[in-house]
Amino acid sequence: QVDLVESGGGLVQPGGSLRLSCAVSGRAFRQYNMAWFRQAPGKERQFVAAFRNNGATYYGDSVKGRFTISRDTAKNTVSLQMNALRPEDTALYFCAVDTDSGTISSRLRAEVAYDYWGQGTQVTVSS
Repeated sequence: QVDLVESGGGLVQPGGSLRLSCAVSGRAFRQYNMAWFRQAPGKERQFVAAFRNNGATYYGDSVKGRFTISRDTAKNTVSLQMNALRPEDTALYFCAVDTDSGTISSRLRAEVAYDYWGQGTQVTVSS
C-alpha cells in the first residue's frame, strides 16, 4: 500500500508561480514512476508531467517550458514547479504512483498506468 498526499495549491494571478509537493509513503520510492495529472470541471483528467524511476521526465504539451517535475529521494517527495501560470491551468492537481518499474515510457502518460492516487490539491489562476 502506498499513500500519497499533495500540498501547495492555492490562488495565484496569471503569470505567477506555485510549487506543488507530493509526500509518498512507499519504501521503494526510488523504484516508482511518479506523475502529476490535473482535472478541471467538465474536463477529462489530463496528463501534466511524469518522473520515471531512472530520472527521465515527460511533460504534457500544454505545460512544456513552464512546469518542472522533480524528485527528492531523501524526503520521499515529488514536486511540480509551475511558472507562467495561465487561467487554463486552473484545475485539481493529483499526484500518482506507478509501482511497476517496467512500465514503458509511452504508457506513463496514461491514467491506467498508475496504481495509487492522492486526494488532489486545487490550483486556481485568476486575476
